[in-house]
Amino acid sequence: MTDEPQKQPTLTSNEAQTDSTWSQEVLSRLAFSALNEQRRARRWNIFFRSLLFAYLFLILFLIFLPPEEAATRLTTTKHTALVEVRGVIADDADASADNVVTGLRAAFENKHSAGVIVRINSPGGSPVQAGYINDEIRRLRDKYPDKPVYAVVTDICASGGYYVAAAADEIYADKASIVGSIGVLMSSFGLVEAMDKLGIERRLLTAGENKGFLDPFSPSKDADVAHARRLLQTIHQQFIDVVKEGRGERLKEDETMFSGLIWTGEQSLEMGLIDGLGSSSYVAREIIGAEKIVDYTPSPDYLERFAGRLGASAAAVLGERFGLTGPGLK
Repeated sequence: MTDEPQKQPTLTSNEAQTDSTWSQEVLSRLAFSALNEQRRARRWNIFFRSLLFAYLFLILFLIFLPPEEAATRLTTTKHTALVEVRGVIADDADASADNVVTGLRAAFENKHSAGVIVRINSPGGSPVQAGYINDEIRRLRDKYPDKPVYAVVTDICASGGYYVAAAADEIYADKASIVGSIGVLMSSFGLVEAMDKLGIERRLLTAGENKGFLDPFSPSKDADVAHARRLLQTIHQQFIDVVKEGRGERLKEDETMFSGLIWTGEQSLEMGLIDGLGSSSYVAREIIGAEKIVDYTPSPDYLERFAGRLGASAAAVLGERFGLTGPGLK
């Protein structure tokens, strides 16, 4: 037997054309499938990027939005509004009238706030700034008669701090809180004798006979002292009138009440300077009836804080660079 070579199958022209068409269709489908996959991946990529940008925008919005505005816009349930009066009451301090009044307005304007707590921890300060805050509390009370406002004392509520508290419907404090100091002071130094001993000559030039009023380097004048006392008495009487108007018949007769003395919370309750003993949470829960507390106290925005820290850091670096720091210069 002879082995004959096997014949390879031969494709006709039609079969070859069909096979070529099928290959092209497969390649086209693969290409379109890859293209569609790229498009889907691109769409998902755009979607997730947009979601990330939206999330970052929301975070930045909440960070840079002033706290009182954030609270006003985002709090939609019943709550007790809180505004802090913390530290010295002065134009350039955290407890300035501008800051406190801004928080108070936001607290009263929110329709979901059931009441407002002014939490005070202040030794006092400017009678003008305290007067601005007192006036605004009374104005807001008249504008929102159904929204009570309570002053709550933590460590101390003295002088200008009590000036602010007197505008509230009621005042609460801890039994060990320091309350009072209803008075006015003006302090200075007399350096005349020290200058004489050191041989220092004072050369004061003025235009106006009273322009050197109470100059600490010159001998005091009886007329200057008398005028200063009249000023203090006038401001003191304004303080007394504000306290009497705010507290009314709740004040007990006591000759030392307006002498500038201070008392504990327990003593203040007996004298009618406060209405009860309790904390902010107690007032919110038991008196206002809204246990949730939302803080409306304005605070420096993050850009200002960053700029302040950056400036302080730059000053420290320059001080070290040029030898301007030391035990006596810090």
